[in-house]
Amino acid sequence: MLQGTDIPWLRGLGEMRPMLHLLLPLTIHWMAEEMTVSVLVDVTTSALCPGDSTCSKAIYINGLQQTIVGVFKMVVIPLLGQLSDEHGRKPLLLFTISTSIFPFVLLVWRQSEGFVYAYYALRTISNIISQGSIFCIAVAYAADVVSESRRAAVFSWISGLLSASHVLGDLLARFLPEKYIFAVSIVLLIICPVYMKFFLVETMILAPKDDQESGFWAKIVNVPQQRFKSMRTAAEIVIFSPTLRGMALVSFFYELGMSGITSVLLYYLKAAFGFNKNQFSELLMMVGIGSIFSQMLLLPILNPLVGEKVILCSGLLASIAYAWLYGLAWAPWVSYFSASFGIIYVLVKPATYAIISNATSSTNQGKAQTFIAGAQSLSDLLSPIAMSPLTSWFLSSNAPFECKGFSILCASICMIISLGFVCMLKPDSNSSNDIEGCIEAPLLNHS
Repeated sequence: MLQGTDIPWLRGLGEMRPMLHLLLPLTIHWMAEEMTVSVLVDVTTSALCPGDSTCSKAIYINGLQQTIVGVFKMVVIPLLGQLSDEHGRKPLLLFTISTSIFPFVLLVWRQSEGFVYAYYALRTISNIISQGSIFCIAVAYAADVVSESRRAAVFSWISGLLSASHVLGDLLARFLPEKYIFAVSIVLLIICPVYMKFFLVETMILAPKDDQESGFWAKIVNVPQQRFKSMRTAAEIVIFSPTLRGMALVSFFYELGMSGITSVLLYYLKAAFGFNKNQFSELLMMVGIGSIFSQMLLLPILNPLVGEKVILCSGLLASIAYAWLYGLAWAPWVSYFSASFGIIYVLVKPATYAIISNATSSTNQGKAQTFIAGAQSLSDLLSPIAMSPLTSWFLSSNAPFECKGFSILCASICMIISLGFVCMLKPDSNSSNDIEGCIEAPLLNHS
């Protein structure tokens, strides 16, 4: 009944019903991960730099972690996307979502310096597998069950649920005692794959493989060949589509700037204004609540009127303002005002996913989404190389001039470049001309 209504918000809500068993565990998963964010800054700083409010060691380790993750994600995310197209969404979601459990077990056990280093090692492996890939495969799952004209609203709803889960996670972090946060997070993270195992429905009809009679060694030889062929197909899908090629550049430069800011922001606020766990949680909750409104209500209403490109441009302009206000912040309240622009820049992601999805055929959703996500991972490799030492330098007493947020101002240049590429973009639907890379078809797709 809701699908036939003319109200975009209700129509988007109706489209979410087939994905209930996907979105419920994902919301819990995102909430469980978010509730650890604000306390991790205090835990790592206390373990690595006892008694100090500024910890260059923690900043550098975060940068190193992000660099390593960026190197491997360039290959792993496209590979997981290909496997989801060929072997189904459900097994890949179960695999990726389960990897987040193990790093936090170490911090429940002990929070000494050695265990924090071990946490970073396991978290690096977990991020390589799960960071970005979970959302991309979830978007591909949604594209299997939602018609092309309604994907922008549905992707925005998924992003809105991500924001809602972040708000709930920050709320838990704000009021839970610090010693219980990691334990509660682990329990919630375990619930998610168990729920998916029993309730999630596969959306792909998997064709029988023609190498079932092949010998063991023949299969070993065929696997690399199949992976190379699938990777080449994914690259061709993006390279030969003007829309997807342009979106790859947009995503790369946007992520280059935003990931650089995200990796150092909490450490910058702690050093510059003395923010602690409670203030981090309040800041994140404020943005999250506004993001829920903009993604679940505003985008579904605006998208039919102005289109994804205008929404994407607006989000990029807001992200530039966000970076400049943080970089030039002269008082704690400016940081809260800057964070309010997150209510608009969060629309960048759903608009990006919608443009990519609408330019891709149903059988190649995973390949296109994750190939571009893999290109974004290159930015995760590059941004810490500049941001970590630059941030540490300007937070120290040896800074060449007084501007603690100078590195954030530098990161905003990348988002300005991204806006330039969006202005040259002419998004269209190329799904009929898309290169078909596999013979599987969505099981639940409907118009």
